[in-house]
Amino acid sequence: SKHRRRPIAKQVKMDIKNVKLNISLLFIFFLSSSYTAYSLAQTNAQIRKNSLIPKENPFTVKASLVRYWNKQISNKLPKPDFLFSKASPLSAADSAFFTNLATQKSLSGHISAFCSSAKLFCFSESNPYLDKTPSKDANFAVYNNKKFATYGSGRLGGGDGFKNYSDGINFATGEFTKYSRSSTGHHEDFTSYAADGNVATGNFTSYAAGATGGGGTFQSYMPRVNVPDLRFASYDSDGNNHKLSFNNYVGDTNSGREFFISYAKNGNGVPAEFTTYGDTSNVIGSSFNGYGESGNAANDSFKAYSSNSNNPNNNFKNYGSGGNSGIDSFESYRDAANAGSDTFTSYARGSNTGKVNFLNYGKSFNEGKDIFKGYGSQGAKFPSVGFKVYGVNNSFKEYSPKGVNFAGYTKKTGSLKTSGKTVNKLVEEGKFFRESMLKEGTVMKMPDIRDKMPGRSFLPRTISSKLPFSTKELTELKSIFHAQENSTMEHVIGNTLAECERAPSPGEKKQCVASIEDMIDFAVSILGHNVVVRTTDNVAGSKGEVMIGTVKGINAGRVTKSVSCHQSLYPYLLYYCHSVPKVRVYQADILNMDTKAKINHGVAICHVDTSSWSPGHGAFMALGSGPGLIEVCHWIFENDMTWAMVD
Repeated sequence: SKHRRRPIAKQVKMDIKNVKLNISLLFIFFLSSSYTAYSLAQTNAQIRKNSLIPKENPFTVKASLVRYWNKQISNKLPKPDFLFSKASPLSAADSAFFTNLATQKSLSGHISAFCSSAKLFCFSESNPYLDKTPSKDANFAVYNNKKFATYGSGRLGGGDGFKNYSDGINFATGEFTKYSRSSTGHHEDFTSYAADGNVATGNFTSYAAGATGGGGTFQSYMPRVNVPDLRFASYDSDGNNHKLSFNNYVGDTNSGREFFISYAKNGNGVPAEFTTYGDTSNVIGSSFNGYGESGNAANDSFKAYSSNSNNPNNNFKNYGSGGNSGIDSFESYRDAANAGSDTFTSYARGSNTGKVNFLNYGKSFNEGKDIFKGYGSQGAKFPSVGFKVYGVNNSFKEYSPKGVNFAGYTKKTGSLKTSGKTVNKLVEEGKFFRESMLKEGTVMKMPDIRDKMPGRSFLPRTISSKLPFSTKELTELKSIFHAQENSTMEHVIGNTLAECERAPSPGEKKQCVASIEDMIDFAVSILGHNVVVRTTDNVAGSKGEVMIGTVKGINAGRVTKSVSCHQSLYPYLLYYCHSVPKVRVYQADILNMDTKAKINHGVAICHVDTSSWSPGHGAFMALGSGPGLIEVCHWIFENDMTWAMVD
């Protein structure tokens, strides 16, 4: 044959190769089919599983908030969980229900349900009375929120102890009406009363009235309380030598007030001792109206009263008027305080041989203001008044021309100087620091960054926008939240409204926001839509020595602007937000001093321009400088936050 045939061996090899190829193709097809079947099975299983999971109601507060965030914020960064966790817990149905009540101005009738469902800070100042007279001494340790009506009245000897009473609780209240009235030789001891509470109120009406002998001791009373509110009405009136001692009373508190109305009126030899009263407190106010009026041989001592405090305000009206042989001593009163003012109106008016001694009075770090109107005048007989080493900026009107001695009176020669040690005592160590401290390896004291406000939630904007929010509408707000006249709740609401209505500082833009949507709008109006919000991760390291780890400057550490938001005390969650120009923002790892392990991730803000700050600002007291001379840094505390443009 002319055609040559392939060798058999070669043909067999080709056939084997084709068989292998076919087998490989079949195997690949099998694997592909199996995977497709598996994938289809998994997809069907997921579909079945998802069908069992209820979809989130698009009408909930959180769902609405997510949509609003996506609309207003242009970047795709993760949403801030710490901010979203503060959203209202109200369900869609509850939100609609309470919105309708707010629209109709009918929330007051459902305030209990509203406060509970919306997680608000509401409280009633009406608690059950402990209405009994004990036959033996009583020890009230770790006891909370009671009313003691006519308790201990007519007791003969003995004593009652209130130790760690209402300690560490959010709203501490105690009412001691007619307590120990007409008793003889009865002692009362209030030790560590309502310590570390957020809002504490005490009402001592007709306390120890007509009592003979004995005494009352208030030691470490309401220390470190956020808003103390105390009333001593007709306390020790008509009493006979019932001694009262106030030691470390309302120290380290914030924005409180105390009323002493007709205290020791018509009393006989009623001594009162105020030692370190209101020490290192912020904006403390005391009113002594008719204190010791018409008393006989009253002996009152104010030692280190309102010392080292910030802007204390005290009002003595008709104090010691008509008294006989009264002795009052003001020693180191308002010493090293920041600003502050005292008013003595008709003090010791019409008294007989009254003696008053002011030693180291009003030697404030920054000048305060004192007004003496009708002091020791108008019918006073043989007054003896001594001012020894007295502060500046005082006004004496209608003052008794006789029996007054001014020794070592400080003339106005500029701001008062104090040592760095004394100045530093005014401000917690570590609260303010220099920018140079923010570098890896620095050891520094961390201030107490814990949030001491009560836990609350924002209201949905649909509700908050329908509630009154101005001092002009205070009466309506009191009605909604059942705040009684001159009550602590009225004081809380009024204080916050006044701060929100305060005119902004030069160059500052500010707004109080009652919803997350309002906060977003304010931040966007200042910084634009491409923003991010940050806070310190936790409170680890608080009040201790820490080491700074890795530090990162936001926007490469360039000077920028930010929006800072701080909590305000109010029934619902409310933030005071304000623009902060010319700042540098940093993030820093915070390390354990011993192990060098990371325990926190802090956010710090450094104010580059401090030229518009008050000379009495706590930062300058702590760091020893003045406005415009240094930059000032501080940490962002728990639940506070700062907004900045995205890196």
